[in-house]
Amino acid sequence: MKNVEIRELTAKELIERIDTEKANLVRMNMNHTVSPLDRPHQILHTRRLVAQLKTELRKRQLNENKKSE
Repeated sequence: MKNVEIRELTAKELIERIDTEKANLVRMNMNHTVSPLDRPHQILHTRRLVAQLKTELRKRQLNENKKSE
């Protein structure tokens, strides 16, 4: 998912996407522990996606706080 696509999401969609990707990450880590994944790099990609989503959400929260002050 590109940064442009992340910026187009609403705050509610960001939260839902974070929850979905976190669940996906946990599932991939468990599967990788039991038997190696075909593409273990996908774990890194998912972890980075979660970080990008959280960063965008936090940036929006800070902007809202600035506006309210």
